[in-house]
Amino acid sequence: MKKRSHLLTCALAAVALVFAATAIHAGTTVSDVIEMNNPAYKKHTKGIVMFSHKKHAEEYGATCGECHHDDKGKPLELKAGDDVQSCLECHKETGKISKADKKMKKAEKVMKYHKEALHKNCKDCHKAFNKKNKLKKNNPKAAPTTCKQCHPKKKK
Repeated sequence: MKKRSHLLTCALAAVALVFAATAIHAGTTVSDVIEMNNPAYKKHTKGIVMFSHKKHAEEYGATCGECHHDDKGKPLELKAGDDVQSCLECHKETGKISKADKKMKKAEKVMKYHKEALHKNCKDCHKAFNKKNKLKKNNPKAAPTTCKQCHPKKKK
């Protein structure tokens, strides 16, 4: 009876370990496609961007550090499964740029406003990709650089 109880305890511990490992792994995996629908925004004025993380990493060869950086803008050396802070940790403002802040330099706005940081990060990379590959805006292989190319029409 004691042996059976010990086996049952070991079996339950093994099952618990599997669940814990799965939960830890799930917390650090990235979806193939990320819906950029951040709840920090009270209202979205444009359609929600569906960002293909997998495509950027695998097909386009983007490294983690091309998007994820430290507080000085230096690329982070990450690998798949590493824990990453949300952009909102540093770029905290989600509202419209205030009248006073409109006079700020672009770099200051990017540091303060989440939307500015995301747009700069994506658009600069896309423009560089297009320039490197000599792709014009109307080329279907060109990376998107306008609002309509990334943000789908909002459903009514």
